[in-house]
Amino acid sequence: MSKRLFYSIGLLSASIIAFQLILMHILSIMQWNHFAYMIISVALLGFGASGTLLALKSKWMISRIRVMLPLLMILCGLTMSSILALSEIIFGTFDSYLIFVDRDQLYSLVLTYLAFFIPFFIGALAIGLIYVAYVKKIGSLYFADLFGSGIGGLASLLLFWTFFPSQLPAVIAVFPVMAGILLIPREKKGIFTVISVASLALPLVLYFNPPELKLSEFKSISKALDLPDAEIVKERTSPYGHIQVVRSKSLRYAPGLSMRFKGEVPVRDVIYCNGDWFGPVVSWSREDTTHFLDYTTNALPYVINKPERVMVTNSGTGLFVAHSIVKGASSVTAVEQNRVAVDLLKNELAPDIDSLFSHESVILEKLQPRSYLLSDTSSYDLIILPTIETFGGTSGIHALNEQYLLTQEAFMDMWDRLTEKGMISITTWMDYPARNTLKVLGTLMNTLRSTDVVNPEEHLLALRGWGTVTFVLKKKPVTDAQIEKIREFSSSMYFDPLFLPGITKEERAEYNMLQDDKFFELADNIVESEEEAEKLYSEYDFNIRPATDNRPYFSQFLKWNRLSYLTEFYGASTVPFLEIGYLVVGITFIQITLAAVVLIILPLFFIGWGGGYRAFTVLHFSGLGLGFMFVEIVLIQRFILYFGSPIYAAAAVLSAMLICSGAGSYYSSRLQGSHKEIVKISGAVIVFILLYGIFLTEIILSTITFPMLLKIIFSIGLIAPLAFFMGMPFPLGLRTLSVQNETLVPWAWGINGCLSVISTALALIIAVEAGFFWVMVLAAIAYGITLLANYAKS
Repeated sequence: MSKRLFYSIGLLSASIIAFQLILMHILSIMQWNHFAYMIISVALLGFGASGTLLALKSKWMISRIRVMLPLLMILCGLTMSSILALSEIIFGTFDSYLIFVDRDQLYSLVLTYLAFFIPFFIGALAIGLIYVAYVKKIGSLYFADLFGSGIGGLASLLLFWTFFPSQLPAVIAVFPVMAGILLIPREKKGIFTVISVASLALPLVLYFNPPELKLSEFKSISKALDLPDAEIVKERTSPYGHIQVVRSKSLRYAPGLSMRFKGEVPVRDVIYCNGDWFGPVVSWSREDTTHFLDYTTNALPYVINKPERVMVTNSGTGLFVAHSIVKGASSVTAVEQNRVAVDLLKNELAPDIDSLFSHESVILEKLQPRSYLLSDTSSYDLIILPTIETFGGTSGIHALNEQYLLTQEAFMDMWDRLTEKGMISITTWMDYPARNTLKVLGTLMNTLRSTDVVNPEEHLLALRGWGTVTFVLKKKPVTDAQIEKIREFSSSMYFDPLFLPGITKEERAEYNMLQDDKFFELADNIVESEEEAEKLYSEYDFNIRPATDNRPYFSQFLKWNRLSYLTEFYGASTVPFLEIGYLVVGITFIQITLAAVVLIILPLFFIGWGGGYRAFTVLHFSGLGLGFMFVEIVLIQRFILYFGSPIYAAAAVLSAMLICSGAGSYYSSRLQGSHKEIVKISGAVIVFILLYGIFLTEIILSTITFPMLLKIIFSIGLIAPLAFFMGMPFPLGLRTLSVQNETLVPWAWGINGCLSVISTALALIIAVEAGFFWVMVLAAIAYGITLLANYAKS
């Protein structure tokens, strides 16, 4: 066996994992982040289905392996490079928002699965064929496969910095083609030379002429580009997202502006990241003495006090930073993790914002806000959080985004950073039915109840305009003088106090009336007592319970047990617009489960299901399929807090898991493979999973201030022990079956593949409903099933 085979499988595996991350990145631009988990499922489906096909046709393929291997690898590259053009025909007609309104959208989603499935299926077929043909070298080959995959995950980060998203598939497609070229047999060089040249020419053409990424019409940037004369004037790309600056004479930004405002709202360029709103390019000058935010509810903290030290979390384009300076703050700490956007604002866009981020009063921290809160020891008079939602809402499209800045623990971190006169300010758009406003209020009240505050209602203030509500949490009780200032400001701006000591019922809706008093009743229930709040959380139609680090899904409001009622009350076509993100994951789970059964399990019945070790096969490999993916998905989600970026988290976790489990698999070839050994290894895995479930968050938080490179190295070292042992039970189980009942080996591949596919979406659903800790507990139980299956045979 030539060394070129190891190089080829490494190249192919690296390109497959990089392609997986690229698709996750592209779909977060075209649609939204929750489709990232669909890509993981589709990739696993491709591997599972290829194993089933090999079980049925392995002899035929092995007899033609010298031609099949290079051909499959080259085809894999071709399908990778053309996937965007193909998906534009199919996926370009799909939109998450319309999936429950237009039944054709479901068909488009299924066709999209198929389109994305093809490259993974072909690549996995080549890898599986190598395993079957060279089974005696399975340990070394498996290591080359997983090591290459790990390197591919890390290499993808470099690609994100270098190439635009639409170019990435063409770039990565070169590597499987090169892997195939390495294996071209001498006697077939003529025909394969033609194929290879054509295969390399296609990525080249698509690189210089990439297909256009067709974004959802409901993306923020899509709406902006519909304006007259709208154009994209600047673009940047990185793992932090695809940055685009849009310019139009019609672009204005004045959130919740008072009807008393008589000035002119200037034209502003707007920055978008992955098609989502990032912020307006602030037309600010050092000579300004007023700011248009003085005419919004955002001005509330400055009415109460004159804060000198301010922290602006997720500072974006600097809107709240400029406002703080205008209001006299002597020090403003702007915390923003998107380095590319910040560099753009500090350099090319600096003339448009009077070099705001170079102002002597501004301290710029390029970190994830939660990371900075945990590392910072300074105290602040005011901490400002980003505005929640947008005008009209986002229909829960961000339901599955891990928002660690809005968890209960994050607010406690902020409370600890306040001076004696300190405040926390957060603004949210009014939504109907009320969800964001109530969840924010519940989070603030839980924060107060977790401190030594005696009368929480004296520390909570809220002001409501026609479209927004601003909440302020005060370290000290509000004074009579401050209450009077708030009343005067409210009256002058046509705003209404929502929470204010001594407030009357009439004051709450003097200028901005609601259809009824239901919102006020719900808000009062949360503030009245912890018992009333708990009762409301349980009985309300939406999940408004405050988010935690264990369940950091602030924008997730859907309760499955209330779905039928909501459908009846609001109508089937309206419910998706209340929370589409979580619903899409539910649909994905159902569809991907059906696909896994049809493409992986059903074809296996053609080769029979007999002999001994059937129960062992089901229990051992289903436990591994569930447990491995449960752990992997939780680690990705937890490391999003660590890295502040889903792409960095996915790349680091996938690379560490694959490299280290590959090392474990390689080491397993030295073991006898007895059931007793598998019992011990499975026991070690269970212990590690439970330890990670208990202590991982604490470890992450204690090292969250590490530089990015050190974080990547540390995360690999942290994941390594668990992943090393997790890499052993699968090859040891296959070795056992090959001796005891070889006809069940395909079933082992199929069962493991099927459960792996299903567990990706299932892990996410469990994390949302019960939290990360319970997903890890279930992962330990799954490995417990594997342990018991082997214990029974030992």
